Amino acid sequence: MTTDLRAKCAIAGLGQTRMGKNFDHPNAMGFAIEAIELALEDAGLSREDLDGLLVNPGVTWMENAMASFSLQQAMGLTDLTLTATMNLGGATAGAMIMHATQAIAAGMANVVACVFADAPLRPPSPEKGKAAGGSAAAYGFARGLNAYYGQFGVNAAYAFVAQRHMHLYGTRQEHLGAIAVAERDWANLNPAAQFYDAPMTMADYNAARWVVEPFHLYDCCLVSNGGLAVIVTSAERAKSLKHPPVYILGMGQGHPGGDPMDTLVSGAPLAKKTAFKMAGIELGDIDFAELYDCYTFTVLVTLEDYGFCKKGEGGPFVEGGRIGPKGSLPVNTGGGQLSSFYMWGMTPVAEAVVQMRGEAAARQVPRHDIGLVSGNGGILSTHSTLVLGANP
Repeated sequence: MTTDLRAKCAIAGLGQTRMGKNFDHPNAMGFAIEAIELALEDAGLSREDLDGLLVNPGVTWMENAMASFSLQQAMGLTDLTLTATMNLGGATAGAMIMHATQAIAAGMANVVACVFADAPLRPPSPEKGKAAGGSAAAYGFARGLNAYYGQFGVNAAYAFVAQRHMHLYGTRQEHLGAIAVAERDWANLNPAAQFYDAPMTMADYNAARWVVEPFHLYDCCLVSNGGLAVIVTSAERAKSLKHPPVYILGMGQGHPGGDPMDTLVSGAPLAKKTAFKMAGIELGDIDFAELYDCYTFTVLVTLEDYGFCKKGEGGPFVEGGRIGPKGSLPVNTGGGQLSSFYMWGMTPVAEAVVQMRGEAAARQVPRHDIGLVSGNGGILSTHSTLVLGANP
């Protein structure tokens, strides 16, 4: 049964607004509309072609439980047969694409827009002279005694898990730095990246201020205003549109429960099992990987959990530029959320589409037939896996 959906659908359009200190719209709704319009144009479709709309609201839109309905009204979309507001944290982008694929394959929709948008940054104020706003990861996760003793917020929670990994396996600060530097090297090849023109050495990484040990500033994801959307449709219809289809070969989710402090494992093993079986591939078939990277540590543990290296060996695995532009395993080839832009799980999805189409210019990987995309939410709590292919 798991192979029934293999290559039945494809990503046919990609829409990406400007990212970073972008004040083109006063709120996330405006960025969402722009991203969908760009994605439709990219696919050669119009608003009238849409009959599905899936929305992942960002931090500034999260309180809107009916974001999809609000967006539908704002865009004047009628006669939708599929819509939902979805939130699995950073795993949502993959989950939206899965939901769209299942609905299309079941004959419940034909053309579905999946969109994420956020606007946590505010324009410069005359009094302060700089953009207002804080970390997009500064929300939630404060509970009981942990919060009372000062461990609150996502930064601290992930740092705690990272410290445990370092204690058990000997993971070093330089291992985290190797990930940050590799992703910056990729970003320096990506004109759309927020750090496109800002090279970084290991010395620069170590000199950056602490956020919460073991995380320096560049261990933590960026804050970005913007919107990003993809158009999902049947593989047959995608063949007749403007760009080569990016086929959805496999997909899966993994939500392990439990305490990551005890397991040091994400939902990747669960999600991988379903996705790889559906795609009919093995790990060695992967040409490049776009991994969710809210922190450098998230990349390290995800590489372990997919099986690129054994548990506890992620640190040595990333040394020597292995995941950078000249390495043997291209990872986060646009700069990721650490050095390109932070659109939750849509960041890795978008870069995978660009690579699959062969449109990545200076950062284009030579082999791009099969790509792995991961999404991660909570504190290693939710996970989505997509296996994308240039061929069905």
